[in-house]
Amino acid sequence: MREVAALAGVSIKTVSRVINGEAGVSADTARRVARAVERLDYRQDFAASELRRTHRRSATIGMVLEDLANPYSAAVLRAVEDVVRTRRMMVLAGSCDNDDARERILVSALTGRRVDALVIMPAGADHSYLLTERRAGTPIVFVDRPPAFLDADAVVADNVAGTRLGVRHLIAHGHRRIAYLGDLQSISTAHQRHQGYREELAAQGIGVDEALVRLDLHGMEAAEAVTTELLGRSEPPTAVFSAQNFLTIGALRALRRAGRHRAVALVGFDDILLADLLEPGITVIAQDPARIGQVAAEVLLRRLDGDRSPTVSHVVPTRLIPRGSGEIPAPVP
Repeated sequence: MREVAALAGVSIKTVSRVINGEAGVSADTARRVARAVERLDYRQDFAASELRRTHRRSATIGMVLEDLANPYSAAVLRAVEDVVRTRRMMVLAGSCDNDDARERILVSALTGRRVDALVIMPAGADHSYLLTERRAGTPIVFVDRPPAFLDADAVVADNVAGTRLGVRHLIAHGHRRIAYLGDLQSISTAHQRHQGYREELAAQGIGVDEALVRLDLHGMEAAEAVTTELLGRSEPPTAVFSAQNFLTIGALRALRRAGRHRAVALVGFDDILLADLLEPGITVIAQDPARIGQVAAEVLLRRLDGDRSPTVSHVVPTRLIPRGSGEIPAPVP
């Protein structure tokens, strides 16, 4: 900066004001500084400037997500990024693949780079390992799933109510034999959605047929295989509720391969890209990952600004989007 200031014939403070977009610099002076910056190929050291300005902060947020290739995780990440960049902060993110050991490795790598705060979509069932970071004053917000054995802010969807809404929708169209495809039950959201399925059937006076329930599925291939198996039963389901977006894709593939996608109703939890362009369109219980990420980022910024109020679990509602597949009526007996 001293070299830029000397070449432009201004003070170091003036160079700083121009680079940081501050007011109080004439247009002519700003142009001189810009030409000097270009001529000297100057690049601002954001880490150094933030350390000086913000009590040794790095201006970075660390994020641990389930799978950056999953549109849900990607939408949460983008929403956090959109909020924190108003503070000229960057996001470092990685995928834990629902592996608690990898979750810890990623958290260690991020804290080792002195991130200012953490957003975690947890895989593990014990987050007491983060107590040291909490005591050090690092703000931590959990998204999608609450923490275990740690007092921390969380932003989650209403999984039980959302699932009940989807199952109720299928029952309203005459279905009683509703298959359920669930993710790994070690994941709290998967457990909650299974709970919602059973609660709604009970509320409607319909017994749970365990032969139609498939749990601990992970990935499209697993969902496709079990849906094919269910369709081949002597008493197949007339409807399917899939409790995760990749499971919905697998179920849809099986239905289409069997030529049953216009006969067997399908409702999925989580929206799917291009779901409205299929025939029939896929009815979903849509979460709001953008809102979840936005709320998480806003909570983090408040904590960084000194908010020491008690931690809160923010619940973001879901909504039903009817597109056709969930409105297929049950066959007439």
